[in-house]
Amino acid sequence: MSSYSNLPAPSPEQGLNRYLQEIRKFPMLEPEEEYMLAKRWVEDQDSEAAHKMVTSHLRLAAKIAMGYRGYGLPQAEVISEANVGLMQAVKRFDPEKGFRLATYAMWWIRASIQEYVLRSWSLVKLGTTSAQKKLFFNLRKAKNRIGALEEGDLRPENVKRIANDLGVTEKEVISMNRRLSGGDSSLNSVVGGGDGEGTMEWQDWLEDEDANTAEDYEAKDEMEGRRALLAEAMEVLNEREQDILAKRRLQDKAVTLEELSGEYSVSRERIRQIEVRAFEKLQKRMQELAVEQGMLEDA
Repeated sequence: MSSYSNLPAPSPEQGLNRYLQEIRKFPMLEPEEEYMLAKRWVEDQDSEAAHKMVTSHLRLAAKIAMGYRGYGLPQAEVISEANVGLMQAVKRFDPEKGFRLATYAMWWIRASIQEYVLRSWSLVKLGTTSAQKKLFFNLRKAKNRIGALEEGDLRPENVKRIANDLGVTEKEVISMNRRLSGGDSSLNSVVGGGDGEGTMEWQDWLEDEDANTAEDYEAKDEMEGRRALLAEAMEVLNEREQDILAKRRLQDKAVTLEELSGEYSVSRERIRQIEVRAFEKLQKRMQELAVEQGMLEDA
C-alpha cells in the first residue's frame, strides 16, 4: 500500500478539534461503492481506492480511540495508532467475505491501539497473564457498570465484585485501579472554545447527522460478519457433517435424531456422535478464522 503522507494526522500542535473537523469532510461509503473500491484495491492495487476506504473510516478509528483515553497517553498518538490499524485492515480486507469494512476494521483498530498501550505502560510487561491484560483494558468499564467510576480507592464490596467479574484477584484490582486513576482527560471540552448556544463537545464531532454512523455500521453488520465467519468455517466439514449440523443446530426447529437416523441409515447414537464432532470442528475453525482476521487474540 502506498504512503499515506497526505492523510490528516492528529498532533498536539494542530489540536484535536481541528483534526476532528477535518475528518468529517470525508463522506462515508455506501455498500456498493465500498465493494467496488475494495475490488479495485484487491485486483489492481489501486492506491486511490484504498485511500478513499481509509479516509471514509477515519471517524470510526477516532471513535474507537476515544475508548482508550483513560490510560494517560497522548490522545493524538492513540488516534494515530488507530489509523495504523485501519490501514492494515484496508490492506487485508476481502470484499467477498460478505461483511462491511467497518465490521472488519474495528478489530484491527482495537488491536493496534492495545499493542500501543501495552508497549507504553510499564506495568504490563512480559509475563502478564491474560486475566491481568483483561483487567487492564476493562477496569474502567467494570467500574462504570457498578457506578464506581468516580471512586478513588474502590470500596471493598466493589473490589470484590470487579475481581469476580474479571477473574482476577482483589489485590490486582486495587493495584491496577491505583495505577489507572487520575489518567483520564475529559471528552467534554467545548469545540472552538465558545460558550454560547449551539456549542458542541468535541466528542460530538465524531457523529454524523446521517443514519449511516459508525455505530450503525457496526450494529447492522455484526450479524453479517458472524454469518460470513460461520459460512467460511463450515467448509472444514464434509457434506454429511454440514447437513447434520445444520439440521440439528442451525434451524429454528431441529430435526430429530430419529429422522436423521432413518435418512442416513445409521443409529441415533451415530448421528449424535457426528453432530458433536462436527460442532467441535466448527468451533475450532471459527476461532482460527477469528484470530486470522484479527477478531480475537491468539491464546
